[in-house]
Amino acid sequence: MTLDKRFQPGVVPPAQAGGEHYWIAVDEGRVLLMEDGGRLPLPLLRSFGLTGLDAAERHYLGTLDGRHVFAVALRERAPAPPGMYFEDLRRLLVAPDPALFALAGRARQVIDWAGNHRFCSRCGQPAAPHATDRAMVCTACGYTQYPRVAPCVIVLVTRGDEVLLARSPTFPRGLYSTLAGFIEAGESVEEALVREVREEVGVRIAAPRYLASQSWPFPHSLMLGFHAEWQEGDIVVDGEEIVDAQWFAFDDLPSIPPTGSISRLLIDSYVASRRR
Repeated sequence: MTLDKRFQPGVVPPAQAGGEHYWIAVDEGRVLLMEDGGRLPLPLLRSFGLTGLDAAERHYLGTLDGRHVFAVALRERAPAPPGMYFEDLRRLLVAPDPALFALAGRARQVIDWAGNHRFCSRCGQPAAPHATDRAMVCTACGYTQYPRVAPCVIVLVTRGDEVLLARSPTFPRGLYSTLAGFIEAGESVEEALVREVREEVGVRIAAPRYLASQSWPFPHSLMLGFHAEWQEGDIVVDGEEIVDAQWFAFDDLPSIPPTGSISRLLIDSYVASRRR
């Protein structure tokens, strides 16, 4: 669920950045892509101005495969240039190159954060980018604001050959997924796991086991993924965040989230372990 060794994060762009760079232009939840861009269809250009689009600002993200990467905030919504198109960020989960979703998600979070922190949250005066850190500094009182990351737990509850999957009212028809929720202030990860499962489906869990994490840019979450065993209780949904939840046999699952999501990873890894 990472960019591994291909990506080296950075904040300060090099003084002399020659050659072609990757440009990740984000328009709300859409990302600009090349129609014939291969596995990583990001615009690869010497200057973003070659697209003809108006950039409000740009942010240096680092290097991918030795090339510089910039996030670009567009000044206004406009049609895609010839040979390019805008794609919904969520659809990039299933892109052939997992770096596409990871980088586009990073770009969107940085752009959203910068746009929402132009003024100091303490005194209300204008803020300016920090010289070396990913941060905004108040020009009056010096208060420094860093990008916000909201930690969340996501868990697959299991009972032998069965897995507990649930539906949110916002899900597409027939889709079931794992349980998830935000960690509250002053709460440990383990406490959040127990509370979220109990609140959403009414059962108690035991033996949580950490599996993996994923940055989730909707809008700025960090998903911490676990397996946990059912301990006791019958399913009772809350009717708001969860409208249906059921036990499913691991070899007879309903429609589940796509490959590339941490929810799918939790499900697939458990199914593989039962088949072994």
